[in-house]
Amino acid sequence: MALYAIGDLHLSLGAPKPMDVFGGTWVGYMDKLRDGMSVLMPEDTVVILGDISWALGLEEAKADFAWINEIPGRKIILKGNHDYWWSTKKKFDKFCAANGFENQFILNNNCYQYGDWAICGTRGWFFEEEKSGQHDEKVFKRELGRLETSLQSAGDLNKLVFLHYPPRYKGYECSEILELLKKYDVRYCFYGHLHGASHGLALEGLWDGIEYRLVAADRLDFKPYKVVE
Repeated sequence: MALYAIGDLHLSLGAPKPMDVFGGTWVGYMDKLRDGMSVLMPEDTVVILGDISWALGLEEAKADFAWINEIPGRKIILKGNHDYWWSTKKKFDKFCAANGFENQFILNNNCYQYGDWAICGTRGWFFEEEKSGQHDEKVFKRELGRLETSLQSAGDLNKLVFLHYPPRYKGYECSEILELLKKYDVRYCFYGHLHGASHGLALEGLWDGIEYRLVAADRLDFKPYKVVE
């Protein structure tokens, strides 16, 4: 039994927007993902850190979630900035039940247990939103609230945090999120979103007592990162 993490699958079976057009490591990425995910066993759990499907709605995303359904084990899903299909947990659960998609769960205002660990997280917030003039204080505070609710629901379990946006990278940090990580004694934080040349901006390893790891799919050569056994 093991816990894995990977972000930014960018599946496009229902929406014609394959990442192959970006060239480089993205060429043939669907086949790479299929091979990479083959390490997962039925007893495993994988956290998928957002940007899962290019679809604009759940029905359009059906083929992508059917693809995910073929991955063995429990799949825990959080929102990315390109997940326009995202709806409520209730609607997602109904969608999965109607289509026979098993072991797919939304991480939103909650947490999931894995042994002595609690899987916590939310989408987060990012510097680029502010640079483009799109900073929305209401959405930002909502993300902070969702992360704190997730951490609170973990109780005394050891806490693993999964975010789509990096809470810190070269030249930037989201102090409000970092304060929550310290407040709830988080020791490990995983994130996605950064691609290509932006990998060079990632701050990984131990920073202020917290271990950070970028787990975007192209960073991992499309193989899930093993978090814990």
